[in-house]
Amino acid sequence: MNFRLVFKLTGKVLLVESAAMVLPLLVSLVYQENPMPFLITLPLTAAIGLLLAHIRSDDHFFPREGFFAVALIWLLMGGFGAMPFYLCGRIYPELGLFRTYIDCFFEAVSGFTTTGASILTAVEPLPRCILFWRSFIHWMGGMGVLILAIALLPGLGGRTLHLMKAESPGPIVSKLVPKTSQSSKILYGIYCALTGLQVLCLRLAGQPWFDSLVNSFATAGTGGFAVRNTSIAAYGSPAVEIIITVFMLLFSVNFSMYFLLLCGKARQVLQSDELRFFLTVVAGSILLITLNISGLYPTLGEAVRHAAFQVGSIISTTGFSSVDFDLWPEFSRVLLVLLMFIGACAGSTGGGLKCSRVLLLCRCIGREIRQVIHPRSVNVVKLDGRVVEEDALRSVHIFFAAYIFIILLATLAVAVDNFTFGTTFTAVVSCISNIGPGLEAVGPMGNFSAFSPVSKLVLSLCMIIGRLEILPVLVLFSKNAWKRS
Repeated sequence: MNFRLVFKLTGKVLLVESAAMVLPLLVSLVYQENPMPFLITLPLTAAIGLLLAHIRSDDHFFPREGFFAVALIWLLMGGFGAMPFYLCGRIYPELGLFRTYIDCFFEAVSGFTTTGASILTAVEPLPRCILFWRSFIHWMGGMGVLILAIALLPGLGGRTLHLMKAESPGPIVSKLVPKTSQSSKILYGIYCALTGLQVLCLRLAGQPWFDSLVNSFATAGTGGFAVRNTSIAAYGSPAVEIIITVFMLLFSVNFSMYFLLLCGKARQVLQSDELRFFLTVVAGSILLITLNISGLYPTLGEAVRHAAFQVGSIISTTGFSSVDFDLWPEFSRVLLVLLMFIGACAGSTGGGLKCSRVLLLCRCIGREIRQVIHPRSVNVVKLDGRVVEEDALRSVHIFFAAYIFIILLATLAVAVDNFTFGTTFTAVVSCISNIGPGLEAVGPMGNFSAFSPVSKLVLSLCMIIGRLEILPVLVLFSKNAWKRS
């Protein structure tokens, strides 16, 4: 393990995080709020980043270093990102230093991993600079802090693909163009353009500039941290709900599809198996839930609007809410839980298993059935008309098995707090799928404050595992990864 290079890279990413703190610092000055949480955290993070960034190292950078560095960086990003929450003094200081910092760490990890699970019972009393920071770390984590760093960091060359593979969601990771850094710049260019477009749409729909900006950050990162206690329902605006629904779905699509559209390859986009599967699941879920909840609302249009918003929110793993869907009939609640597992498309800012993995798993089952019926036949699994290699299929099977195993193990650990199964299980699933709200006590009108510090740490680890898609975090717990050879 090339620890020097790992720490050097970690330092450079901490410099990016410290630079990001300039924006909430400016917000605190504009709204005449206490800037000290950022005046303390920013130079401290920058100083440690500079020390690590100037470590001398050789250029031996391979997959093991990539996975190790990504997991370590995300843990440290949460650690330093929690400090402004702690220093603002508004997050349960009566609990004491240790428990308060764990709550702040949970909130920061939830932000960076774009989960949106919160320990706060009320967000409106918080300073605007803290609310801005909560939403902005969603935006940073949505596309990936390492993807941003790759676009800015010189000197690593083609080896940055190892970082991209460790952080990018999906079973198959590829570059848009030959240079990884150029691919990162293209991704962030599309990301910024869509975010800016949503800000303008929300402003035209009547939201204040601040709300338009932070809600767009939370939507773009498919995070779901709201600046109102009752989330998007607080605005009472069908136009705002429709705009956010559309953009939640747009950010759930593989960003390479937008690159293909820019290149004039619309036919290739329309032929994407994953995109068609995603749209089919979304349309089918909206239809089924609308039929199931139509009796709860005065008009069919209102039922469709709420069904579309919550389906878009859950499958994109954003976690916004326009109504308390925990009060819906059991069929709709169970269907939303299933959508938590499916998640968004690979290569998007969403979480979950990813539609491409679910589609490949279904096709693998179909292949096994055909193999049983015709033992001598040769069956392959295809995606977008191309044969998927057996190594990629094996990684999908391993990912799914590890995903289920970790959910069961984490549910057992969190069950010590003695909540109901519905609360415990959906809390774990929502965290590892980076969704935010679950059911019952952690539903859209609930929060995670009642969990013990140990459970909050378990759930925080689940968020990072889900965001990095398991393997990079598991590498940290492998003794072979710590060997220098």
